[in-house]
Amino acid sequence: MPTRKKITISTLRARKREGQKISMLTCYDYATARLMDEAEIDSLLVGDTYAEVCLGHPTTLPAKLDHLVTLAEAVRRGAPRCYLVGDMPYLTFQVCPEEAIRNAGKFMADAGCDCVKVEVDRRLVRTVEAMATASIPVMAHLGLRPQSVQSLGGYKIQGKLAADALRLIEDAKMMEQAGAIALLLEAVPAEVAAVITESTELPVIGIVSGPSCDGQVVVFHDMIGYGGGHPPRSVKPYARLHDVLVDAFRTYAREVSEGMFPTTENSVAMDPQQLSQLRAALDASSGAGSSGQRRAMESVPRA
Repeated sequence: MPTRKKITISTLRARKREGQKISMLTCYDYATARLMDEAEIDSLLVGDTYAEVCLGHPTTLPAKLDHLVTLAEAVRRGAPRCYLVGDMPYLTFQVCPEEAIRNAGKFMADAGCDCVKVEVDRRLVRTVEAMATASIPVMAHLGLRPQSVQSLGGYKIQGKLAADALRLIEDAKMMEQAGAIALLLEAVPAEVAAVITESTELPVIGIVSGPSCDGQVVVFHDMIGYGGGHPPRSVKPYARLHDVLVDAFRTYAREVSEGMFPTTENSVAMDPQQLSQLRAALDASSGAGSSGQRRAMESVPRA
């Protein structure tokens, strides 16, 4: 089987031109990254959704930069061929362009990411421009922005009204002109996402934004029925690991409680000669050892 080549931004642009869709999943650890790379997922996002699905927070706001960079390092080791995106967490890019560049550099230099994702609108166009000037590849996240959920009034579709849709379309064009290398649209009406996708040369990744986007990203936990976070109502389950894992954990607890696990097949044993020497040593010391030792040794089959 031929070795898959490293996916780059040039690969994603070619996919857009050829009409071949791009697959992206969130990923937060080495072991899962290895599986996703083997499955030939195109791109992995080390998302701030980690704060929700793995740490149990109600929002993504508590995600910490250094923590996500460490996770991205692990994902990079597990999936060296995937296009790796590091998610800039809350208040790591909004304060000033200089801070955004410095923080994004950790994803790029320390974790080996291919780009960083930032939740933006037109008010941050100068930040995106500064990051692009500093050779930081930026995926501009538009539409529903979970880091702004408090000001947006909850997890709501963005761009349903004509005026709001027009503003989103204009914001997308501004991000392209500022130097963004890709766009991500979350919870945007399919019609609006189609206009944006067709009017830009940038790869456009969608989250609940219709089939016209150049690619799709789903939170890993949502698509396998693992639980946690805020899964959209429209998410398609590709597996139901919640039921599988609960059943496995319940069976394990019962077998341990009832003494069914472990058995001799699940244990390690001494070499017979070494066991005989141990028996002799115990027999010779203090009248065959303590009563507990004697009972323990009597329960071990003799070679």
